Amino acid sequence: MQDQYGIKRLVLLVSIALFGVALTFAQTGRVFDNLTMTSEILDSERKYAVYLPPDYDSSERHYPVLYLLHGAGDDQTGWVQFGEVLRITDNAIKNGTATPMVIIMPDANTGKRGYFNQGENWRYEDFFFEEFMPHVEKKYRIKGEKRYRAVAGLSMGGGGSFMYALHRPELFSSACPLSAYVGPLTIDDFKERLKDRDVKYSDSEMTAYFKRHNALELLKTVPVADVKSVRWYIDCGDDDFLYEGNSLVHIAMTKQEIPHEYRVRDGGHSWTYWRESLPEVLRFVSEAFHQY
Repeated sequence: MQDQYGIKRLVLLVSIALFGVALTFAQTGRVFDNLTMTSEILDSERKYAVYLPPDYDSSERHYPVLYLLHGAGDDQTGWVQFGEVLRITDNAIKNGTATPMVIIMPDANTGKRGYFNQGENWRYEDFFFEEFMPHVEKKYRIKGEKRYRAVAGLSMGGGGSFMYALHRPELFSSACPLSAYVGPLTIDDFKERLKDRDVKYSDSEMTAYFKRHNALELLKTVPVADVKSVRWYIDCGDDDFLYEGNSLVHIAMTKQEIPHEYRVRDGGHSWTYWRESLPEVLRFVSEAFHQY
């Protein structure tokens, strides 16, 4: 009898332990960082990463989405490996500062680097809006309305966040450029940068490209009401070499009375800085997702 009692007690303890493990696992999101899709526009396989919230598999609900863009030199794994998106987002959801969301991280470092169209043969921005977004928003249970979609990114990806939200303000409820490259500050700066590229522009094409891919220029031409329809969170360290462009965007938005959050914290152009930025980004975009 004592042996049977001991066996039953052991089974009970094992069951409790397994339940605890299952419960812990259920409270953890999941990341996949080597997913692919076929792009006809870019004539290639495109990689991307995705974060799925802890309750994704146990529910049937549809989720808001954050497109999180990496910087130059990284790829779709940057925010996973260096940005610790899994740990930080899980913690933010657990402590209630962020709502459960899907996070999509595309690769913009294969073929050519960057989030914009470059000539007729490399149309990355067209790929993003015409192929990539429809693909992931169909594959995953993602809400398709503006209020449930946000974009954020660092450095080159911060520039992508500025451009995408200014080019397509009807698609994004929030935009969070971090340490952003806002574009060349003058046309002469742009000409200098083009010397190292294989894309050639005429003077008129160069001017048109400059005006379309510079946040300061776009703030002169995009209707203010459209810019105001996006919630803005701009963050750049006091030791960051890109401080000037971000400061000028802040000044331009302030002059036009465009509501925005502007943060300058101690730090430079580093993952240490961006890991501290991510919880604030998640909180900020969640305010719109929650109906602030």
